[in-house]
Amino acid sequence: MKRKAGGILLSYRLAVASRCLAALLGGYLLASMTSICITLLVPMTPVDATLTGMMLSFVFYLLAFIWCFACRTATRAWLGVLLPSLALALINGLAYWMKNP
Repeated sequence: MKRKAGGILLSYRLAVASRCLAALLGGYLLASMTSICITLLVPMTPVDATLTGMMLSFVFYLLAFIWCFACRTATRAWLGVLLPSLALALINGLAYWMKNP
């Protein structure tokens, strides 16, 4: 990737684009999985648990967004967002299964 577009290497542009996608899509996935997990596991009324999960999802989306641009590589940014999302998805599935046998 020796081509330069306006003085910036193409590989650098692709790395930034990958981080942007990781922040936008991966951050949304992490925030939604966190919201569902909080809703299912917090011992509150369903309305209060849902509201709490939705409000805290904004914090987790912000943290995921910051994480993606603080990492050294784009691969680490993707892994740092997708692995916790996968773990939360497994917890969500187990909690849903335990509530609704």
